[in-house]
Amino acid sequence: MSPTPRPLRKLGFLTIGLFDEADPRCGHESTLDLITLGERLGFDSAWLRHRHLQYGISSPIAVLAAATQRTSRIQLGTAVTPLGWENPLRLAEDLATVDVLSGGRLNPGFSVGPPTHYEQVRGALYPDTGEQEDFSPRRAERLLALVRGEDASDFAGTEGIEVYSRRVQPHSPGLASRLWYGAGSLRSARWAGEQGLNLLTSSVVRPESEEGPLDFAAIQAAQIRAFRERHPDGERARVSHGLVVIPTDSATPEQRAKYRAYALARTPRTHAPQGPARLLFAPDLVGTTEELVERLHAHAGYREVDEVAFALPFTFEHEDYVQILTDLATRLGPALGWRPQPTPAEG
Repeated sequence: MSPTPRPLRKLGFLTIGLFDEADPRCGHESTLDLITLGERLGFDSAWLRHRHLQYGISSPIAVLAAATQRTSRIQLGTAVTPLGWENPLRLAEDLATVDVLSGGRLNPGFSVGPPTHYEQVRGALYPDTGEQEDFSPRRAERLLALVRGEDASDFAGTEGIEVYSRRVQPHSPGLASRLWYGAGSLRSARWAGEQGLNLLTSSVVRPESEEGPLDFAAIQAAQIRAFRERHPDGERARVSHGLVVIPTDSATPEQRAKYRAYALARTPRTHAPQGPARLLFAPDLVGTTEELVERLHAHAGYREVDEVAFALPFTFEHEDYVQILTDLATRLGPALGWRPQPTPAEG
């Protein structure tokens, strides 16, 4: 464990962007409103989860493209895009386009592995190539190469009035340094370090052994240290922490009761690994700024980082998110050592 917590340098938030199937625009607009609020409050970054065949944002890159036109400073990220659903070449084009539109503010996060419920969705997703698709880290390595500007084609030149490039266009030179990997295991954390990526942690880890105590924070801290051991930048390698953190300082009594009930209902899954993958979940953190500072400073994983993207709960109302973001930016963040970024109007 680090002897003392690092002062918080960067504060971000993460949202799933839920919507009503009968009125999907409302939920998407709410998400965009939260991003613009985040910029006004001085947050460093806003991140969108990626959800397929659910009532959460299925196309965060498209939503972030809209956000680029409503903001001017805040960093915009995905946490995370599952590459099993993506063609790396097409994704590289979309990422570079949105990065150009944002002025170099895009922070794409991704993960590898088969799509969720692959047997049920394969016929629609990969009807002709399902058996041949490679969902290993090699798929991510293809994306990395393309974003970094390596050749996608062995032809470049002019045919008639058409001009062709060997590499993905547009090319955004700084984008490769802002790629993040969502790792939950020791092996994936080491791989991310070897690739020179940034590391996204979350409220989920995969224990390495069925034996011994299951200490979420200790497991996460070990993964972060393993990542930095393999990363070219060593201790300077960037890691973002992503627990669910819900401050209650300015919440109404009704909101406090709702928040605590939400966390309590999710607590049983934190007692033992869940499902065939044996995933271990962290408890949601709910409380006043004073209580949250104490719990975060005692968290072995948090003590390894100096930037966060705290996750917003899935099912709350827009006004709840406004209260939580406001308390994060005006109370909890400063108590952890963070200083808000000036809004564009402030210069």
